[in-house]
Amino acid sequence: MAATKIAENSALVIIDIQVGMIKSERANHTVALANICTLLERARASALPIIYIQHDGPEGHGLARGSDNWQIHPAIAPHAGEIIVHKTASDGFHKTSLHTELQRLHIQHLIVAGGQTDFCVDTTVRRATTFGYDVTLVSDAHLTYDGDTLSETQIVAFYNETLAGFQTDEAVIRVVPTEDLLFPAVATAVQ
Repeated sequence: MAATKIAENSALVIIDIQVGMIKSERANHTVALANICTLLERARASALPIIYIQHDGPEGHGLARGSDNWQIHPAIAPHAGEIIVHKTASDGFHKTSLHTELQRLHIQHLIVAGGQTDFCVDTTVRRATTFGYDVTLVSDAHLTYDGDTLSETQIVAFYNETLAGFQTDEAVIRVVPTEDLLFPAVATAVQ
């Protein structure tokens, strides 16, 4: 596949990569986390905005706000100035500051990675297109768990196939692997 050039009006959006989401015994989780680290390194070198979406679960939830599992995974810990958006639903835009932050930064394109593929990633990228944001879903940087019918690998492959080319009148989702993303040498993004 040919390299996909990332526009300067882009932001890296990382969804729910929290301690409780990453299972180190799962090879797919390890690979996705390593690819997210690569994306972060490239985005920081290009001075692209980075936005973390952190799920705030209620008391007793696996990602209960303030719990150890709720913390953003230490391998991708935010740097000073990087934005954290808190959510309580699968949709990263629902009752959050995500759209406002993206508008403030003049972002038109989202590079998306994270979890959970079949819930928060799927819902957020589809919703992004309804706001007019083009999306690059990084095919090897999102994760989920085995379901009753499909394995994690099958679920990730299904959503990569299903979301590739999904569009609204204003925007489209492209699905691209980490190695094919070409970040700008120097971004002019407004912080």
